[in-house]
Amino acid sequence: MTDQDFSQMRRAMVDSQLRTNNVNDPRLIAALSDVPRERFVPAEARVVAYIDRPVPLGGRRWLNAPLATARLLAEARPVSGDRVLVVGSATGYAAAVLAKLGAAVTALEEDPALVPVEMPGVTYVSGPLVEGWSAGAPYDLILIDGAVASVPKAISGQLVDGGRLATGVIERGVSRLAIGRRAGSGFGLVTVLDAEAVTLPGFAPPPEFQF
Repeated sequence: MTDQDFSQMRRAMVDSQLRTNNVNDPRLIAALSDVPRERFVPAEARVVAYIDRPVPLGGRRWLNAPLATARLLAEARPVSGDRVLVVGSATGYAAAVLAKLGAAVTALEEDPALVPVEMPGVTYVSGPLVEGWSAGAPYDLILIDGAVASVPKAISGQLVDGGRLATGVIERGVSRLAIGRRAGSGFGLVTVLDAEAVTLPGFAPPPEFQF
């Protein structure tokens, strides 16, 4: 396939998948229209890089469907100059979109088989996803680019006071997209949309309360 083919597929993704699902911020649309998603998947998967479902990256990891990543970013409302941590960055697609929006991005991944695509404005680091990256904290925004059973305090605690966190959450086997904000020592999430999001490894559910 040619660059022109991919450009047409990217435009169709924006027009048919994203704009029709409340992704309308002009800056975000411009970034999503500019970042070549096909570069962030294995060569054999490029033909399906813009479909409306997750794309396999190898092993047990997947690239989130375009709508999941786009809606998380739309709800998080990143602005130029934000210090952002992407947890579960995989090959770096969401990090690249955030960098296009003018954010200073730290992209955290723990799977050495996932080779990131080097992009200006993105610093790639390696470590356990559940621990976040305290060396770069505090962050204005944290994006967990997948679905988790719960957000560890180790991660939410790396936000500035008033900082935002966007993630997929798994509730009773259903994935939902959610946005949260830190207020002092407190943090809470509000779900915004039922949508498929890829499951990230290592995030255990919180322990149940017992008398």
